[in-house]
This record gives sequence, structure tokens and C-alpha cells, in this order.
Amino acid sequence: MTERTEKQMSVTDQGATVWLTGLPSAGKTTIAYALAERLRGEGHRVEVLDGDEIREFLSAGLGFTREDRHTNVQRIGFVAELLASNGVKALVPVIAPYTDSREAVAKRHAAAGTAYLEVHVATPVEVCSERDVKGLYAKQAAGEISGLTGVDDPYEAPEAPDLRIESHTQTVQESAASLFTLLTEKGLA
Repeated sequence: MTERTEKQMSVTDQGATVWLTGLPSAGKTTIAYALAERLRGEGHRVEVLDGDEIREFLSAGLGFTREDRHTNVQRIGFVAELLASNGVKALVPVIAPYTDSREAVAKRHAAAGTAYLEVHVATPVEVCSERDVKGLYAKQAAGEISGLTGVDDPYEAPEAPDLRIESHTQTVQESAASLFTLLTEKGLA
């Protein structure tokens, strides 16, 4: 086996967690799935831990209080680290509105020696409310729901993420490509 082949195998076998944080309808999940497709095409093992699916199955019964949101993020962080430590690229498009919750997940990864990248999908709330993929902004405006992150509930944007993507100024493919470039620069792709 050549040295180049060994290096390629080790990169595709190396796990990492890529946490995409941002407001509802920022484009986190769409970017994660586009990146997952590219990574799989290059031989990487990939899982997308979609926040909505996790809420339905792993965190059923949790509400949207600060404590429940923290618990949800920690559960997702545990699963992501478990996958990443076993050679999977765990792509995590989850709002995770609070800095301390995201920091706790990063510390879990650091303690385990598992690669962790934080990506802020920094789409302005005005753009997110126009996209309104799930109709949440319309429901909030109509008074049908409250506690919408970034509107009437806090969102603490990362101050120094590994990457900031402004999805409203580029295509999904361009966003996924910039994330792929980050992974490559970090020796993870």
C-alpha cells in the first residue's frame, strides 16, 4: 500500500463532528445534506443528525425551556461524539441557541480527543422569516406560537466559529463547498 493510499484511507476513516448552528430556516439542514452527499461520494462515512428528527425520537417530551434546550443539545452532542469517535463525520444542523450549551458539547469532544467544528450559518432573521421553511415565523407573527429562537427567544450567535456561512449570499453548493474546504484544511476531508 502506498503512503498516499494510507493517508486517504485515514482521512476517510477519521470522524469529526460539524455543528451547524443558526436561526430556524437559515439553511443549516440543506447545507448539511449537500455536504453529506459530497463526503459520501468521496468515501466518507457520514450521518446527518437533523434537529427535528432528534426532537421527535431522542428528545421526545422535551419542551423549549432553556433547560430542555440544553438537555436536547447535550443529548445530540453525546450521540455526535460517539459517532465521530467511531470514524463517522457527524453533521449536526441544530439551532443550539445558547453559547454555554455549544461550549459543553465542544468540551466533551475535546476531552475525548474528537474533532469538532462549529459553523455559524449566519442568515439574517429577515431572510429566515421570508424562507419560513416550516411556517414557524408565520405562526409566531399570528400569535399561534411563542418562544421562536431569534424572534421572541434568544439566539446567542457564536463569536468565533470555525466558519461563518452567509447562506443568503451564496448557493447551497457554494456553502457546502466552503465547509468542505474547511474540513480539508483541518485534515478531515
